[in-house]
Amino acid sequence: MTLVEKFLLVAMALQAALTFFVLVRMGQERVPRVMRGEIPMRDIAVDREAYPLKARLLSNNFDNQFQLPVLFYVVVILAITAGGANWAEVALAYFFVALRYFHTAIHTGTNNVMQRFQVYVAGFGVLALLWLVVLLRLLLSGAA
Repeated sequence: MTLVEKFLLVAMALQAALTFFVLVRMGQERVPRVMRGEIPMRDIAVDREAYPLKARLLSNNFDNQFQLPVLFYVVVILAITAGGANWAEVALAYFFVALRYFHTAIHTGTNNVMQRFQVYVAGFGVLALLWLVVLLRLLLSGAA
């Protein structure tokens, strides 16, 4: 595995770490409340409305980790397995991951919707550019 491919692998691991972090925080907000009987099981069997706001924000953010990041994992795996990944792809991958961390901080913190939306759109743009760069590299090299 080349150094560039290792950097891409680490970017993927950092994105996965964010997902695990949000999952643990969500559990810390939810489980004790249920265990103490503050929230009856029947109230959470179908939806999240019985949880306090912080738990719902974490839950919604956890759901977000399975939207754009899924496309990120696919393009990074494609870039690594096809070979010939480059530093531009690494830079875009880390920029995307940084934006996801920023998005999570906003979403689970102030939840400023306009700011969160702007960061989400920026992440989408970086991810789309990463896909374009990887696809063009593969199509132009004949490796696809």
